[in-house]
Amino acid sequence: MRSAPDSAALAADGARIAYQQRGPAAGAPLLLLSGQSNNHRWWDRVRDDFHAEERHRTVTFDYRGTGDSDKPDEPYSTRQFAEDAVAVLDALGIERADVYGTSMGGRVAQWLAARHPDRVGALVLGCTSPGGPHAAERGDDVRRSLAGGDADAVRQALLELMYTPEWLAGHPGPYTTLGDPVMPPYARRRHLAASNRHDAWDVLPGITATTLVLHGTDDRFNPTANAWLLADRVPDARLYLLPGARHAYFEECRATAGRLVLDFLAEAGRTA
Repeated sequence: MRSAPDSAALAADGARIAYQQRGPAAGAPLLLLSGQSNNHRWWDRVRDDFHAEERHRTVTFDYRGTGDSDKPDEPYSTRQFAEDAVAVLDALGIERADVYGTSMGGRVAQWLAARHPDRVGALVLGCTSPGGPHAAERGDDVRRSLAGGDADAVRQALLELMYTPEWLAGHPGPYTTLGDPVMPPYARRRHLAASNRHDAWDVLPGITATTLVLHGTDDRFNPTANAWLLADRVPDARLYLLPGARHAYFEECRATAGRLVLDFLAEAGRTA
């Protein structure tokens, strides 16, 4: 059996959270957490890499407000998204999973590891931030480029923050990292607020999972300085910076980043 049918979990507040499971049924579970305002398709280009050698089965879910999940018009938070992740693991009968979160997904992963240490094996935090007053903020020029009124200009600015010009020239799309195209505007605002309000600084020293921090050296969307902050704050965390990579390093630097994660998870599994 190569994959399980998609289904949905019920969150603590009754919201329906759609999830997807792929890969070898006997593989160790790996929970993949997407970026802000994105559904599970964020991982489309690289997901199969984690199924190599029958090692892992991957689990994703659509954040509330995205994909096939419910879209209540109420405040969201990264801590709530982490609780939704627990509901998905419960629905699948998974007691413990390795967790790989990128961008806002890395923020969600911080809460998951801090609040539910028994549910997290190894932890990978990619292109993410501790949030709050200690975090390194993106520059005003980046903010202005994403706040313009011209949709095409904003999309181009986002593309250039995610990928290098060289990669874009050879990969014309479609792109699955630019946001859920059918996400309601109110849900986009709720996601932005959830990400902006994230602050896990105080709980990071309590994370017990073996942790790898990954980041591109040319990430202006989520400044690279945040990788150093996380690596210093999470006990015994390892740090690897991908030279020249931007925010979507996991896709553009697929071969290198994917191998780093797989080797890290394998080593963590041997020493657990």
